[in-house]
Amino acid sequence: MQLPIQITFRNFDRSEAIEAKIRERAEKLDKYYNGIMSCRVAVEAQHKHHQHGNHYHVRVDVTVPDGELVASREPDEHHSYADVYVAIRDAFDVIRRQLEDYGRRQSRQVKAHETPPHGRIVELYPADGYGRIETADGRLVYFHRNSVVGADFEKLDTGTEVRFSEELGERGPQATTVHLVGKHHIVG
Repeated sequence: MQLPIQITFRNFDRSEAIEAKIRERAEKLDKYYNGIMSCRVAVEAQHKHHQHGNHYHVRVDVTVPDGELVASREPDEHHSYADVYVAIRDAFDVIRRQLEDYGRRQSRQVKAHETPPHGRIVELYPADGYGRIETADGRLVYFHRNSVVGADFEKLDTGTEVRFSEELGERGPQATTVHLVGKHHIVG
């Protein structure tokens, strides 16, 4: 972290134990993303309940090179943070996940889904149980009736758009699975 952590207490006195826990959690954040510029934490006692004590709101703001990440844990009607340490833990867990996601985006480790190979059926030999697919780049790929998934081989027509998985067979490229494209066309 480039700047020292800033901790603010609102509506209750500063606590060394709470501050130590916050510093401990904040120091671990660099493991999840090493480019953190600053970290600000605000802990606020919301209001006193005679029977249930204080409820706490914890907000963690982390500045990174392209912006700011914010995690906020506030009491609500279903889950009240009467324990400040639970609110701190939950807020830092949220910011940790955000930093991991941010780091993956920065290093481009987010999965990019490739467009599966696709083409049109150009040859069909129903009596022999095979056909050929012409790919977008003009290659011919063999397929067998058993590789057709979710459709009846006998009902296929030339010109039908398909997507497929390809491997090199004994006589050249062949489709191991063939799926009809249907109404949702592949953009490639």
